[in-house]
Amino acid sequence: MTSGHDEPARPEPADPAGDESLADAFGAVARQLRDKSAETLAPWDITPAHLRALRTLSRHGTMRLSELSDHLQIAPRTATEVVDALESRDLVRRRADPADRRATLVEVTEHGAAILAEIRATRGTEAGRIFGRLSPADRAELARILSKLRD
Repeated sequence: MTSGHDEPARPEPADPAGDESLADAFGAVARQLRDKSAETLAPWDITPAHLRALRTLSRHGTMRLSELSDHLQIAPRTATEVVDALESRDLVRRRADPADRRATLVEVTEHGAAILAEIRATRGTEAGRIFGRLSPADRAELARILSKLRD
């Protein structure tokens, strides 16, 4: 016998097969984004790791190598290798830290800022092709969910 009121929705029991399918779909989209990113960055001979470092320096300004490795959550030696690669392309420069001559600061060059602007414009177009298939509401929902998973 019903009272005419809808009962509150109960959560569905966990579906391991459904979770696996979700993980497979997520992995496939992540691979698609990674592949497209590598393809988009190829004309500049920049890897996604290089781009992350360049974006971090652009966003946060001049910083010590140790700070950069902390921001990127990579080993200091790896940060040094990334900066070496960017410096060889005149995208960043190193200079002594005036507060501590033993420390090295890294900053984006004018050329690096210009290249980053070109990359952002191109990547925005590529991201639009992928995420443009979603409605604005779906993109907002995806952003909300991904933010929740990232944290």
